[in-house]
Amino acid sequence: MSAHVKVLAGGLSTTIQDLGRTGRYAIGMPPSGAMDQFSFRVANLLVGNAEGQAALEATYIGPTLEFTDERTVAVTGGDAAATLNGEPVPMWTSVRVAPGDVLSFGMISTGARPYVAISGGVAVPEYLGSRSTYTLIGLGGHEGRTLADGDVLPLGEGPGAAEGGSVPDDLRPGFGSDVEVRAVVGLCSYRLTEAALASFLETPWKVTKDADRVGYRLRGGSLDFVEREQPFGAGSDPANVVDLGYPLGSVQVPGGDEPIVLLGDAVTGGGYVTIATVVSVDRDLFGQAKTGDTVRFRSVGIDEALAARGEQTRRLDRIRAALT
Repeated sequence: MSAHVKVLAGGLSTTIQDLGRTGRYAIGMPPSGAMDQFSFRVANLLVGNAEGQAALEATYIGPTLEFTDERTVAVTGGDAAATLNGEPVPMWTSVRVAPGDVLSFGMISTGARPYVAISGGVAVPEYLGSRSTYTLIGLGGHEGRTLADGDVLPLGEGPGAAEGGSVPDDLRPGFGSDVEVRAVVGLCSYRLTEAALASFLETPWKVTKDADRVGYRLRGGSLDFVEREQPFGAGSDPANVVDLGYPLGSVQVPGGDEPIVLLGDAVTGGGYVTIATVVSVDRDLFGQAKTGDTVRFRSVGIDEALAARGEQTRRLDRIRAALT
């Protein structure tokens, strides 16, 4: 058998992801891809891969993996107490593994999702230009599903980076339980009263148990709609509008309470009111938020959203420089 890694235990919910299945939104195909793209990119940089090569994304509890040849491995993202043959593995650091070595994880202590990059990448077949798993319809990744005990994952060829490469502490993200998320207010925000929109931005919203790769449902307040005459093509509920596309990071408010932030595996359009869109770099914060955490929204304009993207690009540039 060609180079591979054995999955001794699949963890709670582990999938193969890359940077996403981009360019298919118009045909109703969401991008999927890593929920926390910063941590994902850095994991690949640490092991000497291209930033978009397929790696593993776990939720809360990571998988148990047995390696069959020498590789470089790195774990980033949420801290889930990784161990190699029972010994602690440093986060955000490249580690060499040998045949028979076993990488294991405990319960998450910070964040929500650890990422495991392996030199050479996970070499499952591409589907529509991506190896990302989209479990809702069972495509991509490994048989279109989360990993299970006994799975065998093919690995690509690649020399791998040397052991000991590490991301400086000041460039590592921190994962708190109370986060501020920047969002551009718009699309259908006109459906909320002025007081309701202010309340949306002032409320500390709690992440509910309904929080996954499709979207995060939040709880904490109630939002009132402006009275209207139902337009042709819209449903009768005050939260309905004429169908429109949902940008990644859209914030829906069906029923006026429990906002839902739509993420990488969400549907691409529909008829629910969307009042804001989370800026691209802050979608990573939802990738590392867990049930019970608090999310607060701050309204920003396009200029600030673009500045945030530029800041993250510069941060990645500094990490690339540090690792070379």
